[in-house]
Amino acid sequence: MPFARLLPIALLLGSNVFMTFAWYGHLKYKSAPMLPVIVISWGIALFEYALMVPANRWGSAVYSAPQLKGMQEV
Repeated sequence: MPFARLLPIALLLGSNVFMTFAWYGHLKYKSAPMLPVIVISWGIALFEYALMVPANRWGSAVYSAPQLKGMQEV
């Protein structure tokens, strides 16, 4: 079923977008206080995990763990 193969890829793609913002988005605001930056970054990362965990759980039915990790890194 194509949906079972494509959904994990789409979720991992979305999770990488959120994580990129969580890791690097704050660099535009270097004068912002550190604590709010940390809290906001963790809040963004929460959405990343909300996509990554189901992607890995559902994707493990179709892909191996190394394949899922490779997709996440690419």
